[in-house]
Amino acid sequence: MRIRFSLLPREEKFFFLLHQSTITIQKASHKLQDLFEHYESVPAKVAEIKELENFGDQIIHDIFQALHRTFITPIDREDIALLAERLDDVLDAMEEAARYLVEYKIEQPTSYARELAGILCQCADQLEKATASLHYRGAKLQQILPYTVEINRLENEGDQIVSRAMGDLFSNGKDALYIMKWRDIYNDLEGAADRAEDAANILEGIVLKHA
Repeated sequence: MRIRFSLLPREEKFFFLLHQSTITIQKASHKLQDLFEHYESVPAKVAEIKELENFGDQIIHDIFQALHRTFITPIDREDIALLAERLDDVLDAMEEAARYLVEYKIEQPTSYARELAGILCQCADQLEKATASLHYRGAKLQQILPYTVEINRLENEGDQIVSRAMGDLFSNGKDALYIMKWRDIYNDLEGAADRAEDAANILEGIVLKHA
């Protein structure tokens, strides 16, 4: 499945594709949350997230193809590229966390993982709203800022959850293999939130340049 944007005006196609990227992240995050909350049909649910990750990769590819073919971009070329890369990182980290559930034969998710999946859903929702506003001009572009502030808050909340989760891993006499498996999963979930915060910071920089 490919995004068809060839008929869009030159400026609009970048905004369209970036928004499509965050919509894909949003869908994947909600599927990830459902996976952790309703831990059944795990391989099938993980495959759905992988399919979204593949679709997200195609969107990022289309963004870079458009950058190579477009001489004048509506916002700085470097900002478009960097934002696309960070959005790709968010989706990659979520997909890897989901895949580990199958590869590591995880029997049940932890309460911390469920909390982190909820944080990622909220981050994705904020990213979708922010990129939906990227096409605005002037002071109206500042409507993005509350979304970026909220993503930063959510990332801090996620850090606190990961800190508690890691403390629990290493303090309750769990075996080394269990620790290694969940450390990888927590690191990916945290990494997804970190990259969402990076994307929010890029969006904030775009607002400061163009509002």
